[in-house]
Amino acid sequence: MAAEYPGPAYRIITARTVTRCWDPADAPMYQDAMNANIEHLSTFLPWAAGYTSSLQADIDRLRSWRGKFDLGQDFVYGIFNREETLVLGGTGLHTRLGSDAREIGYWIHKDFNGIGLATEVSAALTRVAFEVDRVERVEIHCAVENVRSAAVPRKLGYTLDGTLRKRSLLLDGIRHDSMIWSLLRVEYPQTSNAAAEIEVFDVIGRRLL
Repeated sequence: MAAEYPGPAYRIITARTVTRCWDPADAPMYQDAMNANIEHLSTFLPWAAGYTSSLQADIDRLRSWRGKFDLGQDFVYGIFNREETLVLGGTGLHTRLGSDAREIGYWIHKDFNGIGLATEVSAALTRVAFEVDRVERVEIHCAVENVRSAAVPRKLGYTLDGTLRKRSLLLDGIRHDSMIWSLLRVEYPQTSNAAAEIEVFDVIGRRLL
């Protein structure tokens, strides 16, 4: 199935979340979520260890993400509850693999870990990547020690392409092995991602899927 209108997808609604493009007005909620999760995130996400709590810095950060989103350069999303009153995490359809591929990254608020939100959102983004962005390949990368993160692509039918030795420099100062999971367009229809029940909208609210 192809999207009725061209993307990108600005707003994706799943059973329990609204996953959407960040807005600078989200900065206070983003700051609260980051302050609550620095220790939780820093083990496997070095960028989190460098986070400094500053509302203006967060406004600037979200403005930058929004700008890149609008320009089609990279697609960083916030994960919110359905009422959009709480940040549940963050995710993205990153373009660093080239124009015909996306890399999905994700983090979940410590208070909502273990209930399948990363899997729910990643299934939605996988569908968006293939049906809206029309890419040929989607990847998920994670450190081998990050068992919880690795469970997501495994559940969603991704294939472990391999493990890159000493690829990721983490907070402990040691380079860790990194797993590369992938899903190809030809494989996608046979996975549960294709059946993900989602609503997807463009920048002016037109339904894409």
